[in-house]
Amino acid sequence: MNALTHLSPAELDRLARKRAGAKMGWYIHALVFVLVNAGLAALSALQGQHWAVFPTMGWGLGLAVHGVVVYLSLQNFSLFHTLLQRERQRLETLRDPW
Repeated sequence: MNALTHLSPAELDRLARKRAGAKMGWYIHALVFVLVNAGLAALSALQGQHWAVFPTMGWGLGLAVHGVVVYLSLQNFSLFHTLLQRERQRLETLRDPW
């Protein structure tokens, strides 16, 4: 049974907005990364140097970490609700859980 079947329409809407917001935040971060680093690369090339690789690598690491956090947070929702559902089922079978 899917953990999402127990959510009300309002809870589903709130969850969908939260997940879409997390994804959109990463997309915006990636777009700004590409635009700014393209500008830095152009500026570096005009100067005949290659310094733009350093901010690109640092920021790229930050972008990758941001992406991993977003991905894991979306995956962990499913794990969390699966564990929550199991605990509810266990508690329902007990008369006095404490």
